[in-house]
Amino acid sequence: MNNQKGFTLIELMIVVAIIGILAAIAIPQYSKYQARAKISAAIAETSALRTGMEDKLNNGTDVAAATDIGAANATTSNCTLTATGTASSGAATIGCTILNAPAPALGKVVTWTRTAANGWSCATNMTSTDLTLVPKSCGGS
Repeated sequence: MNNQKGFTLIELMIVVAIIGILAAIAIPQYSKYQARAKISAAIAETSALRTGMEDKLNNGTDVAAATDIGAANATTSNCTLTATGTASSGAATIGCTILNAPAPALGKVVTWTRTAANGWSCATNMTSTDLTLVPKSCGGS
Protein backbone atom coordinates (compact mmCIF):
# COMPACT_ATOMS: atom_id res chain seq x y z
CA MET A 1 0.00 0.00 0.00
CA ASN A 2 1.23 3.42 -0.93
CA ASN A 3 -0.08 5.98 1.54
CA GLN A 4 0.87 9.49 0.52
CA LYS A 5 0.91 12.26 3.06
CA GLY A 6 0.43 15.98 2.52
CA PHE A 7 -2.15 18.47 1.35
CA THR A 8 -4.00 18.34 -1.92
CA LEU A 9 -4.05 21.29 -4.27
CA ILE A 10 -7.70 22.03 -3.52
CA GLU A 11 -7.01 22.16 0.23
CA LEU A 12 -4.20 24.65 -0.32
CA MET A 13 -6.40 26.76 -2.59
CA ILE A 14 -9.13 26.87 0.08
CA VAL A 15 -6.63 28.09 2.68
CA VAL A 16 -5.36 30.82 0.32
CA ALA A 17 -8.94 31.92 -0.40
CA ILE A 18 -9.75 32.14 3.31
CA ILE A 19 -6.63 34.22 3.96
CA GLY A 20 -7.57 36.50 1.06
CA ILE A 21 -11.07 37.06 2.45
CA LEU A 22 -9.73 37.83 5.92
CA ALA A 23 -7.17 40.29 4.49
CA ALA A 24 -9.86 42.04 2.45
CA ILE A 25 -11.79 42.67 5.66
CA ALA A 26 -8.86 43.45 7.96
CA ILE A 27 -6.87 45.96 5.87
CA PRO A 28 -9.59 48.65 5.64
CA GLN A 29 -10.35 48.25 9.35
CA TYR A 30 -6.67 48.69 10.19
CA SER A 31 -6.50 51.82 8.04
CA LYS A 32 -9.47 53.28 9.94
CA TYR A 33 -7.78 52.38 13.22
CA GLN A 34 -4.60 54.20 12.14
CA ALA A 35 -6.58 57.29 11.07
CA ARG A 36 -8.49 57.32 14.37
CA ALA A 37 -5.21 57.07 16.29
CA LYS A 38 -3.67 59.99 14.36
CA ILE A 39 -6.71 62.18 14.99
CA SER A 40 -6.61 61.33 18.71
CA ALA A 41 -2.89 62.16 18.79
CA ALA A 42 -3.57 65.51 17.11
CA ILE A 43 -6.26 66.33 19.67
CA ALA A 44 -3.93 65.36 22.52
CA GLU A 45 -1.05 67.46 21.18
CA THR A 46 -3.17 70.56 20.70
CA SER A 47 -5.07 70.07 23.94
CA ALA A 48 -1.81 70.13 25.86
CA LEU A 49 -1.04 73.58 24.41
CA ARG A 50 -4.23 75.11 25.81
CA THR A 51 -2.62 75.57 29.24
CA GLY A 52 0.23 77.60 27.76
CA MET A 53 -2.23 79.68 25.76
CA GLU A 54 -4.33 80.37 28.87
CA ASP A 55 -1.22 81.42 30.76
CA LYS A 56 -0.11 83.86 28.04
CA LEU A 57 -3.57 85.38 27.57
CA ASN A 58 -4.15 85.77 31.32
CA ASN A 59 -0.81 87.56 31.59
CA GLY A 60 -1.83 89.98 28.81
CA THR A 61 0.51 88.59 26.14
CA ASP A 62 -0.63 88.05 22.56
CA VAL A 63 0.37 84.77 20.91
CA ALA A 64 1.54 84.53 17.31
CA ALA A 65 2.98 81.00 17.04
CA ALA A 66 2.72 77.57 18.65
CA THR A 67 6.28 77.88 19.94
CA ASP A 68 5.13 80.86 22.04
CA ILE A 69 2.91 78.60 24.18
CA GLY A 70 5.19 75.66 24.85
CA ALA A 71 5.47 73.70 21.61
CA ALA A 72 9.11 72.73 21.07
CA ASN A 73 8.68 72.92 17.27
CA ALA A 74 5.97 74.11 14.91
CA THR A 75 6.02 70.67 13.29
CA THR A 76 5.84 67.32 15.08
CA SER A 77 5.57 63.79 13.73
CA ASN A 78 1.76 64.11 13.89
CA CYS A 79 1.04 67.78 13.19
CA THR A 80 1.94 71.11 11.77
CA LEU A 81 0.94 73.34 14.69
CA THR A 82 -0.48 76.85 14.52
CA ALA A 83 -1.55 79.13 17.32
CA THR A 84 -2.87 82.66 17.58
CA GLY A 85 -4.32 84.54 20.50
CA THR A 86 -5.29 88.07 21.44
CA ALA A 87 -5.13 88.93 25.11
CA SER A 88 -7.46 91.92 24.89
CA SER A 89 -10.39 89.94 23.48
CA GLY A 90 -9.56 86.55 25.02
CA ALA A 91 -9.96 84.90 21.62
CA ALA A 92 -7.51 82.19 20.60
CA THR A 93 -7.08 79.28 18.21
CA ILE A 94 -4.75 76.32 18.28
CA GLY A 95 -4.65 74.22 15.12
CA CYS A 96 -3.07 71.01 13.93
CA THR A 97 -2.83 69.94 10.31
CA ILE A 98 -2.42 66.16 10.47
CA LEU A 99 0.72 64.64 8.90
CA ASN A 100 1.87 61.07 8.19
CA ALA A 101 -1.61 59.56 8.34
CA PRO A 102 -3.83 57.34 6.18
CA ALA A 103 -5.93 59.04 3.51
CA PRO A 104 -9.07 59.70 5.61
CA ALA A 105 -7.08 61.81 8.10
CA LEU A 106 -4.16 63.15 6.03
CA GLY A 107 -4.22 66.95 5.74
CA LYS A 108 -7.29 67.35 7.96
CA VAL A 109 -7.25 70.09 10.58
CA VAL A 110 -8.12 69.81 14.27
CA THR A 111 -8.81 73.23 15.78
CA TRP A 112 -9.31 74.34 19.37
CA THR A 113 -11.07 77.72 19.50
CA ARG A 114 -11.37 79.90 22.60
CA THR A 115 -13.77 82.73 23.20
CA ALA A 116 -13.90 84.80 26.36
CA ALA A 117 -17.58 83.97 26.82
CA ASN A 118 -17.65 80.25 26.01
CA GLY A 119 -14.16 78.90 26.73
CA TRP A 120 -12.59 76.20 24.58
CA SER A 121 -14.28 74.14 21.87
CA CYS A 122 -12.85 71.56 19.49
CA ALA A 123 -13.73 71.09 15.82
CA THR A 124 -12.36 69.40 12.71
CA ASN A 125 -12.78 69.90 8.99
CA MET A 126 -13.62 66.23 8.46
CA THR A 127 -16.43 65.39 6.05
CA SER A 128 -19.62 63.90 7.44
CA THR A 129 -18.61 60.40 6.27
CA ASP A 130 -15.32 60.59 8.19
CA LEU A 131 -16.75 61.94 11.46
CA THR A 132 -16.86 58.41 12.85
CA LEU A 133 -13.06 58.66 13.12
CA VAL A 134 -13.24 61.72 15.39
CA PRO A 135 -13.83 61.36 19.15
CA LYS A 136 -17.17 62.72 20.41
CA SER A 137 -15.31 65.27 22.51
CA CYS A 138 -14.26 66.98 19.28
CA GLY A 139 -17.46 66.91 17.28
CA GLY A 140 -17.32 63.31 16.10
CA SER A 141 -20.18 60.88 15.92
